[in-house]
Amino acid sequence: MKAVKKVVGKALPLGLSDVDTDQIAPSDAMKFSERGNFSDFLFRDWRENPDFILNKPEHSDSVIILAGENFGCGSSREHAPWALQDYGFKVMVAPSFGDIFKNNCSKVGLVTVELADDIIKELISLVEKDPSIQVKVDVENKTLSCKHIEVEFPLDDFTRYRLVNGLNDIDITLRDEDLINSYEEGRASHLPKVK
Repeated sequence: MKAVKKVVGKALPLGLSDVDTDQIAPSDAMKFSERGNFSDFLFRDWRENPDFILNKPEHSDSVIILAGENFGCGSSREHAPWALQDYGFKVMVAPSFGDIFKNNCSKVGLVTVELADDIIKELISLVEKDPSIQVKVDVENKTLSCKHIEVEFPLDDFTRYRLVNGLNDIDITLRDEDLINSYEEGRASHLPKVK
């Protein structure tokens, strides 16, 4: 996983609440169990509508999503964060997230930023007036800025550490590889071993 310290780029003013994981990546994306290019699945049903905001040329290269509350609610599927990331998104900003979705995002290197609804509405207004406006998310310092807006956001220390250092679950486990090997070598020979 790539380290994410700062993200600067355009934002997609989605603004919708209760966007569930089935809307982010429909269930037929789940027939693929290995990571691949899931960008075609992202908001697939909505993208059939030519007026859907992601179909607008001025938003096609956005790297940040500005959403309403409860973004990523619903069932647990890693495919939703994969689809967002494969499309090019790096940060989701919302008043709240589905718990499992939020956790899955941090495990693949996507940043979830929780901000008050009124701040998000103000950001959406700025982006709607000028789609080229740049939003800056500083993961190390836990701040988001855009024009006159500069706010701190909550991010637990462990999630921040894994994002800033680009550590997925396997990377974190392998930090203790010597201890794991030492433990395995000391186990009785009749017990199963990790190879």
